[in-house]
Amino acid sequence: MSPRRMLAALTTAVALIAGLALAGTASAEPGQARSVRLQQRVDAYLAAHPEARRIAPNEIAIPGGSLTFAAPGRESAASALACSNGHLCIQDGTGATYDYYHCGYYSFAGVGDGTFNNNQTSGTVAKFYNSDGSLRWSNTAKDTGTASWTPVYYIRPC
Repeated sequence: MSPRRMLAALTTAVALIAGLALAGTASAEPGQARSVRLQQRVDAYLAAHPEARRIAPNEIAIPGGSLTFAAPGRESAASALACSNGHLCIQDGTGATYDYYHCGYYSFAGVGDGTFNNNQTSGTVAKFYNSDGSLRWSNTAKDTGTASWTPVYYIRPC
């Protein structure tokens, strides 16, 4: 199992255990438990990605853009992922939304099946790479669609 997959499994396990522990606590309210789970996901990401920094309770600045974690219970992918003009946006299977707005070659930690909105300048090619750096697939703007994000390790938005 790759380190990224192990981290994702560990993060899920920690969130599940913490959620179960809070569920058994009489003073813990459902809103508090959701807030703790979200905090744990953000903290786990920051611990694994020292180049990232928190800019809001559920938003992190990442190289090339930003990452917004979905509030627990709102993880399902939207049918039409909103994305600003000139951006490449991705929603992974956990509901996390990646918003890339700088050109470059970036590590990617998305997992599961989700959606994308390549809303960059028409004709701009976004590229998605395997763990060994080989090209997995590409997409030419302007386009939207679905993808499996688990095998994608690197992204070059433009």
